[in-house]
Formats: sequence, C-alpha cells, structure tokens
Amino acid sequence: MKPSTKDQIQGNLHELKGKVKENAGQVTNNPDLVAKGQNEKLTGTIQKKVGQVEKVLEK
Repeated sequence: MKPSTKDQIQGNLHELKGKVKENAGQVTNNPDLVAKGQNEKLTGTIQKKVGQVEKVLEK
C-alpha cells in the first residue's frame, strides 16, 4: 500500500474516532472529551490532506 493511501485511510479513522469522542462528550456533558474529539478530528483532516498532497506529488 502506498504511503499516500495509508495516510488517507488513517486520516479517515482519526476523523471518525474524533466524531465519536465529540458526540460522547456532548451527550455526557464533558467539555474535555468534546475538545479531545475536535482535536482528533482536526488531526485526521490534516493527515488526510497530507495523503492527498503526497498522491499528487507521486505522479
């Protein structure tokens, strides 16, 4: 598997985990968990973008 594809997949997983944490924090009224979820979502978005840039540069 190419590194760019791997980064995109891992980015999607981080985004998904972040959404779950954020929703769980909102349900339990836990602002720390909401913040952790938002941070993880952002990390996933960045990682996914890095994978997209790597894919463009591979060509």
